[in-house]
Amino acid sequence: MIFLTEAQTMSRLFDLDWQLLADSCLTIIAVFVLVFALSYLLFEPARKMMNNRKEKIRGELESAKQDMEEANRLKEEYESKLKDIDKEAENILSETRKKALNNENQIVAQAKEEAARIMDRARVEAELEKQKLSDEVKQEIISIASIMAGKVVSASMDTAMQDRLIDETLKELGDKTWLN
Repeated sequence: MIFLTEAQTMSRLFDLDWQLLADSCLTIIAVFVLVFALSYLLFEPARKMMNNRKEKIRGELESAKQDMEEANRLKEEYESKLKDIDKEAENILSETRKKALNNENQIVAQAKEEAARIMDRARVEAELEKQKLSDEVKQEIISIASIMAGKVVSASMDTAMQDRLIDETLKELGDKTWLN
């Protein structure tokens, strides 16, 4: 073994020789090669993964923004439709009211026509009843007249008595009977 003196060792620690420079350069080159190799092999896939994730997040944010805009558009559309539905419901109600009034007017008109027909029929029936009663009165007058004629013929009466009997009969029947 070789023993170096302290002075030689000290000069070597601080002394830059070619070996130290070569080792230092090789170490620096090795570190750069290692950094580039690791960068290519490890950092590049990690960057790609991060970029892909960033793009995915950006796409999802954009999609969420579009969905939000679509939702707002649909909300406005539905609100306008709700307003239109209220107007349409009011229109339907007003049309229904108009139809109900028309139906009411038609029913009232039909009822008036029916009442007029009933009144006309009642008048006709009253006229027929009046005519029937008039015919019955005339039949009764005829029968009374025939009975009276029989009495006149059967009794030998004078003309004054006959006139008095006729007047009494006429008074009993009344003047109105002969006017019908």
